[in-house]
Amino acid sequence: MKKGLQNILLSATAALVLAACNLSTAQNSAVEDTQIGLRNVELKDEANVKNPLITWKGDLPGSNEVFERSYENAPPLIPHSLDGLLPITLESNACLTCHTIEVAKEMGTIPAPQSHYMYLSTGKKTKEINTERFNCVQCHVPQANAEPLVKNNFKADFRNTESNRTSNLVDVLNQGIK
Repeated sequence: MKKGLQNILLSATAALVLAACNLSTAQNSAVEDTQIGLRNVELKDEANVKNPLITWKGDLPGSNEVFERSYENAPPLIPHSLDGLLPITLESNACLTCHTIEVAKEMGTIPAPQSHYMYLSTGKKTKEINTERFNCVQCHVPQANAEPLVKNNFKADFRNTESNRTSNLVDVLNQGIK
C-alpha cells in the first residue's frame, strides 16, 4: 500500500514539475499584445491607436446611393449624415420624422418594418415604434466607403430579390421552430 502511494505521489510530483517547465517555456514564447488583433499597439494604449481611414457618407438624406443589405434581414445601413440627428432618446428620435409607416410613403423613404411595431418576445403589436427599439443607431450604422479589415469571401444568399432592400423578419422569425 505504501509503495502504491509513493508511486502516485512521485507521478504527481513529476507531472507538476513537467507542467511548471511547460508553463515557463510558454511564458518565454508568449505572443506580444501588440501582435493580437487589428490594433497593433499595446492593449492598454488608447493614445496610439490608429483607426483605418474611413470615408463616411455625409450627404443629405435622399441624395446617396443605398447599399444592399449585408445579408437577409440585416439592419440596413444609414445612407446619410447623422449631423443634427443625435443623440436619439426615447423622447426625441429624429429618425421617426421620416421613417414611420405613416410618413415614409409620403416622404419617399424606407419605413421602419413591422418588426419595429411589435414586441418580438410576446408578438404584441403596437401602434408606435416598440419602446425597446427606439435607439435606431444601436443596430443601424452610417454607410461608409471602407474596405473590410479582414478579407473574406462571404456572399449573401437572399431568398428573393426583395430581401436585399426590405425586411421579412416578422414572417420568418419563427421559421423552423415547432
